Amino acid sequence: MRTPAFWQHNNWIAKLLTPLGELYALATKTRLRLKKSKKIDTPVICIGNLTAGGTGKTPTAISLAFMLQNAGIYPTFISRGYHGSLQNIQVDSIHHTPQQVGDEPLLLAHIAPTFINADRYQAALMAQNNQAECILMDDGFQNPTLYKDLSLLVIDGATGFGNKKCIPAGPLREHIADGLKRAQAALIVGEDEHNIASSLNIPYFKGKIVPETPNLKNNRVVAFAGIGRPQKFYTSLQELGIEIIKTFDFPDHHYYNENELKELIQYAENNQAELITTSKDFVKIPVSLQPAFKVLDIRIQWENPTELQNFILAHLRKK
Repeated sequence: MRTPAFWQHNNWIAKLLTPLGELYALATKTRLRLKKSKKIDTPVICIGNLTAGGTGKTPTAISLAFMLQNAGIYPTFISRGYHGSLQNIQVDSIHHTPQQVGDEPLLLAHIAPTFINADRYQAALMAQNNQAECILMDDGFQNPTLYKDLSLLVIDGATGFGNKKCIPAGPLREHIADGLKRAQAALIVGEDEHNIASSLNIPYFKGKIVPETPNLKNNRVVAFAGIGRPQKFYTSLQELGIEIIKTFDFPDHHYYNENELKELIQYAENNQAELITTSKDFVKIPVSLQPAFKVLDIRIQWENPTELQNFILAHLRKK
């Protein structure tokens, strides 16, 4: 889905939908209260958020996986496998397709073992049986089935909490105060344009997205993405001084068909430009067509990586 523009504003549409948003929030709160979370022996770190749309959870999860690996702890990812047709399996990054396991799990599986199951407790058991030393739960902060030893909320510094209303009136999956009560820390990714940090009553750590310069033949590109906030991707390209002659937005988690990709290739050729996309989109391009596309790799650069690492390790030691 594309993030509605009115989610950033308290306009008449948001006000009209507010009663539905309150019902959504109540349903979430009730589900979390009534469902008892199951605990496993392996420590679980949840990387979640309070809003729908692209906050940067997946690159954050990858960043934290590298951080743990550098500390000598080898994590395993679990995911619900959104939009994938298979369940209750370990993702094979070579043989599985995005249509089978989802785009994000396929990306995560290149970093560490990844298991998918809509029931996060069952996914965690699979990971534990596979000798996982630590489990990184990509999303699922509002999922009550699995007990979390540490919950980290990822917040997009550029959009913050939007108009602070719940779906469908705004981007919130639950009321801010309710979510903060269950989290141990927040991770603010990008410039804190809404001064979110000052409103938090939990520890927070700041980071920024750092794009890696792609290997381009020229500086003209056609950029496309099927992510929650494609503008973040385009901004990263512009920060590298790359000239974007055209952008194409697709819905989040969009699966590209061959005709769409060939049309993109033709458009780029006609305009003497190169095609570039995100790593999450690139894994959804058939191998036979991938040579026609470039990918923008990114990483999260934390302001105080040692403090963040020590914070996480301290919670793991409590397990």
